[in-house]
Amino acid sequence: MTDTTIPTPRAKRPRSQQQRSRPAAPPQQRTREVHPVLEKLFELYPKMFGAQFLPLKLGAFQDLLAENPDTFKRDELKVALGLHARSTRYLECVAAGLPRHNLQGEPVEPVAPEHVHHAIMEVFRRRQARSKEDLRPKARARLVAAIEASGLSREEYAERARTQDEAANALLDEAFAELAVQTAKREALMRAFEASGKTVEQFAEMYGMNPADVAQAVERTRRAGTAQPQ
Repeated sequence: MTDTTIPTPRAKRPRSQQQRSRPAAPPQQRTREVHPVLEKLFELYPKMFGAQFLPLKLGAFQDLLAENPDTFKRDELKVALGLHARSTRYLECVAAGLPRHNLQGEPVEPVAPEHVHHAIMEVFRRRQARSKEDLRPKARARLVAAIEASGLSREEYAERARTQDEAANALLDEAFAELAVQTAKREALMRAFEASGKTVEQFAEMYGMNPADVAQAVERTRRAGTAQPQ
């Protein structure tokens, strides 16, 4: 027998209830307002304040005032440069070890090792706060490279880089330990290479290594000499 039951029509919900059940429209993203002085700096010095940031030379604030006496007010420029120097993009270019540049975009002096170090740590903190990934290995690798590039001994670097932040100091100690292991491996490779009497290519083939890696390790060990931090 065929079921002839007529389905009961679904009750119509009140209009106000229909409106409440609709998914909320996504909030409009607010565009971050750029400080007007930074906009003017971008217009005047695109090489320094444009799409790519570069570390500013020490004394850039005074240079800007001297070159633009009728354009910038001292207090407003100070605030704008503070915002610029604290931005993650600026800290990233310092952490990369790029030299300081004048307002024309010409390199003039290296960034102090402690400034590079603190920029690496601050970039790491900011990114780690937004990431579920453990970024400590990447930060540690950057610190190892920064320590080597500084040319300082372990004691000299630690004296400049250590702060009251125990977590940061612990990461620095990890970097020192990793660098010591890398240095020991390079020195062992260097001794084996010198004792072999082989060329780089012959030595690499004998041990199944990449000749470019062997050449790089030999060159770095020779360049570092006894000044390599331990």
